[in-house]
Amino acid sequence: MTSLYRYPLAAIMLAGTLSLAACVSTPGPEIKGPGLCKADALGWAVGQPADEANMRKLLVQSGAGLINPIGPATITTRDLRQDRLRVFIDKDNVITAVRCE
Repeated sequence: MTSLYRYPLAAIMLAGTLSLAACVSTPGPEIKGPGLCKADALGWAVGQPADEANMRKLLVQSGAGLINPIGPATITTRDLRQDRLRVFIDKDNVITAVRCE
């Protein structure tokens, strides 16, 4: 322990390295469907409540690997993913649009 007092810079660098080791990134979400989203036949969902049953049905019917509910105040990225279904929901929890993006 006395060596840490003699070398304060080394102690600071060691503490910094150990704290960064705790910032390991986690893997992304696991894709469950075939991975290619198709929203052509999902028009039935517009106007329906965004409950769990409808969201599961949308995920299965679209073939998407990810479903991304987007509320009125949700901030989104503009990246395009072929495996993602975005479900746009209004303040009353009603689906307003369904798109693969």
